[in-house]
Amino acid sequence: MKKFAITVLTILFIINCYARTGNNSGYPITPVPFTSVKVTDDFWGKRLQASREVTIPLAFSKCEETGRYLNFQNAANPSAHYKVGGLSFDDTDVYKTIEGASFLLQTYPDKNLEKYIDSVLTIVAAAQESDGYLYTSRTMNPEHPHEWAGKTRWEKVEDLSHEFYNLGHLIEGAVAYYQATGKRNFLDIAIKYADCVERSIGSKPEQVERVPGHQIAEMALAKLYLVTGNKKYLDLAKYFLDKRGYTSRKDTYSQAHKPILEQDEAVGHAVRAGYMYSGIADVAALTGDTAYINTIGRIWENVVDKKLYITGGIGARHQGEAFGNNYELPNLTAYNETCAAISNVYWNHRMFLLHGDSKYYDVLERTLYNAVISGVSIDGGTFFYPNPLESDGKYKFNQGSCSRQAWFGCACCPSNLSRFIPSIPGYVYAVHDKDLYVNLFMSNTSEIEVGGKKVKLSQTTSYPWEGNIKLEVSPKSKQLFSLNIRIPGWVQGRVLPSDLYTYAKNKDLPYVIKVNGIPVESTLYKGYCCISRTWKKGDIVEIEFEMKSRLVKPNEKIVENRGKVAVERGPIVYCAEWADNDFNIFSALLNEQSVFTVEKSSDLSGINKIQTEVQVLDYDSQGGLQIKKEKLSMIPYYAWNHRGIGKMMVWLPQDVSAVRIND
Repeated sequence: MKKFAITVLTILFIINCYARTGNNSGYPITPVPFTSVKVTDDFWGKRLQASREVTIPLAFSKCEETGRYLNFQNAANPSAHYKVGGLSFDDTDVYKTIEGASFLLQTYPDKNLEKYIDSVLTIVAAAQESDGYLYTSRTMNPEHPHEWAGKTRWEKVEDLSHEFYNLGHLIEGAVAYYQATGKRNFLDIAIKYADCVERSIGSKPEQVERVPGHQIAEMALAKLYLVTGNKKYLDLAKYFLDKRGYTSRKDTYSQAHKPILEQDEAVGHAVRAGYMYSGIADVAALTGDTAYINTIGRIWENVVDKKLYITGGIGARHQGEAFGNNYELPNLTAYNETCAAISNVYWNHRMFLLHGDSKYYDVLERTLYNAVISGVSIDGGTFFYPNPLESDGKYKFNQGSCSRQAWFGCACCPSNLSRFIPSIPGYVYAVHDKDLYVNLFMSNTSEIEVGGKKVKLSQTTSYPWEGNIKLEVSPKSKQLFSLNIRIPGWVQGRVLPSDLYTYAKNKDLPYVIKVNGIPVESTLYKGYCCISRTWKKGDIVEIEFEMKSRLVKPNEKIVENRGKVAVERGPIVYCAEWADNDFNIFSALLNEQSVFTVEKSSDLSGINKIQTEVQVLDYDSQGGLQIKKEKLSMIPYYAWNHRGIGKMMVWLPQDVSAVRIND
């Protein structure tokens, strides 16, 4: 009887979540899945093509070449003779690459790719122990496991073993493959391991109390709950969050210095933090826990007010791959791990789904166009791990190198990009009842359910180079709903939803929105122009955002950027690089009244370059100061380091005190 009651309550809980939100994610707003959005865009189309043709095949080949598959094969046949090397989370590179490939399968069905993944999953399944435990770093040689693993299961899971981190990426990959193919082979592996963890971890006498050292299991378990309907996975996710700060691990590096409800500042390892904040949002949405929502709101304000790079990157310090102190935002030594930028997108997307405010998408868009795609070359074949905002051509920021790399021993960033880039079309639109949100601007065709009815939407634009967007709205029959168009913060005169950075002039840019040629007057609500009307097939919405190159000033509390400015145009942050300028860019001085010209270029797969006149300071042969006028050419930050190693700057001197003549 008791078991029956629990089952009924579980079913009622799920029904209540669905009834309350109109979807099964728990969030008030539902993202339109990437499978419903066919990107025809030149800018993003090339990125998606590179991911499909280069990045994901490369990642699979590296999994084979570097012994990731061999680890699973060895775990299927354990031996005391195996020397367990590599990293304790190498298994996740396989899971993440399968996840990205699964996203591709949903858009581009490919039986050969599916057959290949199934062959890999056969190896993975064979490595799983009978009770569900799946961790090759221990299983291949239980007597002498990986040095980070500990002598027994879960002994070092709060430190370096990454057993729960592996679980998280295993679930994420398995859910994606199940959704792509309908096959349960990967999903059953993930469920079996999740059940093993759920039996082992908790407050019962036969269990041990542990939380993840590296977070992501919280996000994944919430997703597994949604797929299976089994509430025990959501309960485990919430347990991991509620217990944080109460176990033996109590430090800022892993965000365990305080119970999460007492935290109000982003600290420690930036990737772990971003994943945890995303997991808090997921659990809050599914449980209605407002205390969780308030917590991540406070931490979000701390980041946006004091710890966010102009590119949207997070994590200032190499030591601990961590957030720095408030306003600690160095340039040359900036860490800004690519994975941290991806986690920032996840987090801000969830904040939007909770609150429906465009300010979260302002941060998301900034991060996406700058901090995320800087991490992978335009052709999809080389990568950054850190993403600094300055280079002297000597400082080895990229795991011992000054340049992009084909792969890394710690390959979390390339494999993370493998899974993230194919999902980008899923960030364009969202719906809530009879509200359709247009959040990102890229050419695409889509079919979206709004208020229970299908609406076809076609978007055409040259964004981010130009600010003109055309939307063709075609419901099957006349339909009343609200089209909510995001007016980006950069149009409204806000670099960020804070005073961390401000535009020097041209703060507000004009914009015009027309429906069938007639201008629309609308008061913005949470950053959206809301057009509520009865739409009919073939209605045309035209959006015109004026784009200007603008100087950005940093908050004076950012010590390293005093006397400097950055340059933006639309959502793109620009940098000066050695390859475009035959003088020392560190000694260039921008005029306060700088006039910029824009030049379309075929370089770097087609970009807009920006030019302006600068004064270049130098010493003559007698040691006297001399000033020459030069034309400074700038490129999008994401495109730097494609043409060799050399100097690069995002923050450029506008005050003589910031000029570095001898560098």
